[in-house]
Amino acid sequence: MKEILLFAGTTEGRKLSECLSAAGIPHTVCVATEYGEITMGEHPLAKIRRGRMDRREMAEWIRQGDFMAVADATHPYAEEVTDNIRAALEGTDIPYIRIKRETGGAGKRGGRIFRFDTLEACAAELEKTEGNILLTTGSKDLGAFCASEKLRERLYVRVLPGLESLRLCMEQGISGKQILALQGPFTAEMNEAMIRQYRIQCLVTKASGRTGGYQAKLEAAEKTGISVFVVGSHEEDPGCSFQEACKKIGQLCGKKLAPRDRMEILLAGAGMGGENSLTEEVRLAVESADLLFGSERLISRFHPRIEKKPYYQAEQILPYLKEMQESLSLENGRVVVLFSGDTGFYSGCKSLYRELLAEIRGGGLSADVRILPGISSVACLAACIGESYQDAVVFSMHGRKVSDPAGWIAGNRKTFLLMSGPEDVRNLGSALLEAGMSRCRILAGFQLSYQEQRILDLTPEECCGVREEGLYTCFVENPCAVQRELTPGKADGEFIREKVPMTKAEVREVSICKLKLRQGAVVYDIGSGTGSVAVEIAGLSGDIPVYAIERREEAVRLIKANREKFRLPNIQVIAAEAPEGFVNLPVPTHAFIGGSGGRLREILAALYQKNPEMRVVINAVSLETICEIRDILSQFPVKNPETVQLQVSRAKQAGEHHLMLAENPVWICAFDFCAGESDPEEPEAR
Repeated sequence: MKEILLFAGTTEGRKLSECLSAAGIPHTVCVATEYGEITMGEHPLAKIRRGRMDRREMAEWIRQGDFMAVADATHPYAEEVTDNIRAALEGTDIPYIRIKRETGGAGKRGGRIFRFDTLEACAAELEKTEGNILLTTGSKDLGAFCASEKLRERLYVRVLPGLESLRLCMEQGISGKQILALQGPFTAEMNEAMIRQYRIQCLVTKASGRTGGYQAKLEAAEKTGISVFVVGSHEEDPGCSFQEACKKIGQLCGKKLAPRDRMEILLAGAGMGGENSLTEEVRLAVESADLLFGSERLISRFHPRIEKKPYYQAEQILPYLKEMQESLSLENGRVVVLFSGDTGFYSGCKSLYRELLAEIRGGGLSADVRILPGISSVACLAACIGESYQDAVVFSMHGRKVSDPAGWIAGNRKTFLLMSGPEDVRNLGSALLEAGMSRCRILAGFQLSYQEQRILDLTPEECCGVREEGLYTCFVENPCAVQRELTPGKADGEFIREKVPMTKAEVREVSICKLKLRQGAVVYDIGSGTGSVAVEIAGLSGDIPVYAIERREEAVRLIKANREKFRLPNIQVIAAEAPEGFVNLPVPTHAFIGGSGGRLREILAALYQKNPEMRVVINAVSLETICEIRDILSQFPVKNPETVQLQVSRAKQAGEHHLMLAENPVWICAFDFCAGESDPEEPEAR
């Protein structure tokens, strides 16, 4: 079967290759650079030919091949390449198909090239932009761009090095540092160097053709990712649309090419945010994006084909994508969403990924979704300071209100902290000083990956004085780390108690053992009292969230006091009656009931509704309560039930002798809910 020869250089070229492969049509793809080869991907039916060719080389390549048609999907302003392809086909009967690409128009935002009929219209549109402007239209046209003082201040004007040109610049209020008095011609490399040197965001030119250096300007703008404002008429690309090209090729091959009507959505980690922190995979994805989403900080320097929006949450992105797809503005485009750092490390990527999959499965969106990892600031900081992080713990304060970061650090020799601005660093210093941890050493990475990057070696006292605005990631070395206990066993006297009842030490230990906690547990401590059980559980692992639910004000105060004393930020105190306090809490995996306020059946029914497969442990001190538990549990589907009566005696010295004094006996009831065929009956109204 004859082949299709495809000259690629745009997103449409990559998509056409995908369509040809899907239809089983062999083809050769010609790309100029290694970058172009990487973006094409691999397929058995697609052969890649890399390297630039002049007119003679193209003609020879076509003569030696067996091509059914030649498709030209090069850039719309790569006029020389297109002219060479057409010339190489002269004298052959091989059909030529030019794929037209939209590049923007007068007053229309969303492309990299914008065209205007007049200088005044161009100047008006420039006022809506930001950043420095390179003006290459000549000194005689300065008046149209210098009428606005704000616009004039942003101009760098390239004019001929003559007295008349310099005089016109001065008359229009252009200062010496804004004047680039140079004689052309200018190569693409020279233009690129000027753009980078003066941090140009927009280049203004006339549609002067090749003799006026137009092509070199466009090439430089493409390489640097800036916008181009073109004044004057320009011949429209006579090609056909992507869909029309697919139809023509399909007719020639006797096959149906089905252009993908599914978006390609890439959720990508942008690293720390600096230009050099992108992985090559993410950089290629961004440069080929039709739509780009992410925080303003991450997307500001990029220029997607259609548009970019400072969106990074599902409620912003999903409606926008649906609207684009319904209007056929983005039937098969590439969408990239940038997240700071790594997509799998304290990132919003996970929640957006789930929302996108739900929409796709529900038919609300036609798309494929992939995740591209990035480099986290923790990995960068560890490399900068020569530390490993496989033996460290990592916590995030970024965008979160953390009352006691010292609680995270107390039990760990090495801790990495993701932070936001200097306020987080000051809070860290204050917390360490209040906890008596002044010997900790803090290495703070400031503006990692940016030009301003620095590593600050700080004491807790010095952290309190940090004021410079920017992003921080910290490494804390704690030489006095106290290893976390792996079993419950705090003495009763360690707790702040007052007159609130407390579950005694031995009962706590057995009850927690009966809970059979595991990784990923979410625990309710219902009727928490002083919070002794919550403290013991939270102390086993900082990864276990514990919700201490208590209705009495004095008890709530004591739980908070004990939480602060033992520095356990994973305890959340819920001042509410049970079961009403469960409503907005996460689904529990385990529950300890130390007090029910006479509403045991309602509490169990609510727990069953939350999770019909959870583990429950109940403490009881009276026979009546035990009978009530037995009666209630007969109405619930349970498994693995067990009841333990615990009698504890403690030795007390009396003169030369020690007497054993008995504590009140306690019954410990434990069981697992198991989802049954019918739910328990609703409790009677109180």
